[in-house]
Amino acid sequence: MDNAYVTTPFGRRAMSLGMLASQQLAETIEPGITRNKWKLFRAICEARPALGVTDRALTVLDALLTFYPSDEISEERGLIVFPSNAQLSIRARGMTAATLRRHLAVLVDAGLILRKDSANGKRYARRDRAGEVEEAFGFSLAPLLARATEIEALAAQAIADREHLRITRERLTICRRDIAKLIAAAVDEGVKGEWEQISLMFRAMIERLTRAPGIEHLVSALDEMSLLREEVVNQLETNTKTQEMNSNESQIDRHIQNSNPESTYELEPGFETKQGAKSADRIGRPSEPIAAGNEISNSAGDAGAGEGRTQRTEGPVGEGGALKLFPLGLVLQACPEISDYGPGGQIGNWRDLMVAAVVVRSMLGVSPSAYEAACVAMGPENAATVMACILERGGHINSAGGYLRDLTRRTANGEFAIGPMLMSLVRANSSVGRRVG
Repeated sequence: MDNAYVTTPFGRRAMSLGMLASQQLAETIEPGITRNKWKLFRAICEARPALGVTDRALTVLDALLTFYPSDEISEERGLIVFPSNAQLSIRARGMTAATLRRHLAVLVDAGLILRKDSANGKRYARRDRAGEVEEAFGFSLAPLLARATEIEALAAQAIADREHLRITRERLTICRRDIAKLIAAAVDEGVKGEWEQISLMFRAMIERLTRAPGIEHLVSALDEMSLLREEVVNQLETNTKTQEMNSNESQIDRHIQNSNPESTYELEPGFETKQGAKSADRIGRPSEPIAAGNEISNSAGDAGAGEGRTQRTEGPVGEGGALKLFPLGLVLQACPEISDYGPGGQIGNWRDLMVAAVVVRSMLGVSPSAYEAACVAMGPENAATVMACILERGGHINSAGGYLRDLTRRTANGEFAIGPMLMSLVRANSSVGRRVG
């Protein structure tokens, strides 16, 4: 090949180990490999940050490629271009000689081109009798061909990262819009809820966004806002279902009263009491709305007890009864310390989390009966999630057992939701740069 030996730069330019490594790499070109020079140049532009070159240096490389006689770079056609400084300056948009030298040095240091200097530093080609180039002195494009696969991989990764950043920004923008408009709709229509507190949390999330956030910051912000959006939607859906239930109850009451309008007898007191109790069980008390599809389902009891199975009544989604089940990944992001107590020191599924919660329950002095009551009221997965949160906030809780019993009571009364607790821990962990998948 054209650069099958070590060559040193002309004049005062010093030789470096990086140049030697580039020359050795240029000698490892696979036989028969070719690349379209403009497609390869486009890949270099995409991978510019990873390659460590400037946009002005790419302008010089673009000019050098115009001197290559073919669109396909290959060893058979030679890899040396030898333009004069004057011609190179013209094709580099009038760049001065000093600026050319500086950016040519950047391309050499980045390992994209090599110098092959003649004895007097001039660039030229020596031809044989048939007019074919026998030996040339100038700049070798061999590193481009040797690193073609690497450059293309770096370009593909850069494109994927840019697309991921674009999609994340779009999702974050949509999420911000959804939250803002949902809160405004709730306030305008007088929906009951802690909308002032939610608005303050939303504003704090927006203020934490920097002017040009990186992908990790954007992903973290999107996770937080997605959680907040779920809480807002959950509260609105709960309110809507409550209104529908109240409306249905009124219709059922009217139907009962009008089902036999010609009857003149009155119910006996004892029968009336039983009838009212059955209606309350079937329809639900007005002060305690129930979600559509409410049913009594068998769920796993205390994860530590192991064998017993308990029945629990599903209540409003997100408040009381059956709490909203959040993704396991989000729970582990908010409560990374629980992973140390899982089987083998890690948590890969809900069963692992429930096993870890039993270990933590015993460690924190929570009685089996308190944890079993929490499993019945919240569901085993949510009870394990709450234990993980208690562990994470251990330094701020005096009695873990008493705290869990209080949360169980609030769950039964429809006064507790896990979302705000998880969100607070996600923010706390994000502020110290701790992220758990």
